[in-house]
Amino acid sequence: MIAIASDHAGFHYKERVKTFLKQLNVQYKDFGTNSPESVDYPDFAHAASDAVSSGECDLGILVCGSGIGVSIVANKHKGIRAAACESVTAAELSRRHNNANILCFGERLVGWGVAEDMIRVFLNTNFEAGRHTRRVEKIHSLTGR
Repeated sequence: MIAIASDHAGFHYKERVKTFLKQLNVQYKDFGTNSPESVDYPDFAHAASDAVSSGECDLGILVCGSGIGVSIVANKHKGIRAAACESVTAAELSRRHNNANILCFGERLVGWGVAEDMIRVFLNTNFEAGRHTRRVEKIHSLTGR
């Protein structure tokens, strides 16, 4: 199950993400927003990030104008490794090397074709583990500072 959410600046892409996930036969849960009317992105990013952090959802996709705000919010949650991406390579490496569990991107910065490719790669790339495991473990460890 994929948690998805956006603010008003990412609303149109979030709706397209839903259609794309349906085409891929991937289940999702939509945490809003439900219109392009102005809202506060933390409200929706927190809700979707809680679902991933708690295990209710396996991964997440968050969209705002830049992808940056929602990624900052998501990374405040226990166990979340949200990556703000603008390229397919970044999305792939976020999974492969950082075991990212939430993909964030900006409707104002990323063309839809790239967004589709990033989603596909994000959902189909596995964590390499190995030398990366130690590094990822330090992200959530106070002793890793």
